[in-house]
Amino acid sequence: MTPDTKQTGPVAAETANLQEVIKPARFVLFDFDGPVCRLFAGHSAEDVAKDLVEWLERQGLRGLLTEEERVHPDPMAVLYAVNRRHPHSDLVVELEERLTQQELKAVPSAWPTEFADPLIRTWSAVGARLAVATNNSPRTAATYLESRGLAGCFAPNIYGRTQDLHHLKPDPHCLNRAMNALGAAPHSTLMIGDAPSDYEAAERADVPFLGYARNAEKEEELRSAGAKTVVTSLESVLRIVRSGVNQQG
Repeated sequence: MTPDTKQTGPVAAETANLQEVIKPARFVLFDFDGPVCRLFAGHSAEDVAKDLVEWLERQGLRGLLTEEERVHPDPMAVLYAVNRRHPHSDLVVELEERLTQQELKAVPSAWPTEFADPLIRTWSAVGARLAVATNNSPRTAATYLESRGLAGCFAPNIYGRTQDLHHLKPDPHCLNRAMNALGAAPHSTLMIGDAPSDYEAAERADVPFLGYARNAEKEEELRSAGAKTVVTSLESVLRIVRSGVNQQG
């Protein structure tokens, strides 16, 4: 048996699993940072987190964060920490707006996820209705999509972070908002995400989930969370969507 023959079984099974989640999807919800692009590829998320911490310190609020939170590389961790201690406060509103401004600064240097642009265009062209469901600011997602000529594939269905931070994924709030706007039933919807919080939100919304993992660590996180179908490249997804077009033709 050749090495190629050995691989045929698992590859065929993986393709069948992918087809099973992709083909029934009439509505597709994309997480933004990950499946669509790497937002902080050229504008370090760690630097953004430091900026938020320094801003808090300038307000005389250094003691609001633990030492671990002050050095955390994820700016969302800083936002969560402040929201836990001062929910619905003006401080959270100001900090969220500062994070949004940093995200918008990151847009010009964001890296498109490989195959994401043609996948989005193809899925939209064959009649699927698309939406964004993200923990980033919807302004950030809209600005990026506009810059890539993709806004028309989604507009106006871009749902993201608001000042009500308890609505962030894993809460299914933005998925439910998207489905309500699209008139979508959960069983005909597919959520594509790259984090356990995306998977949990999809589970809570009763929506099928497709994981995208750009590296082995991300894949392990998704599978450990319970995700059954995970791809390391969107090329295989694009191939299946295109094969549906060819069969229709």
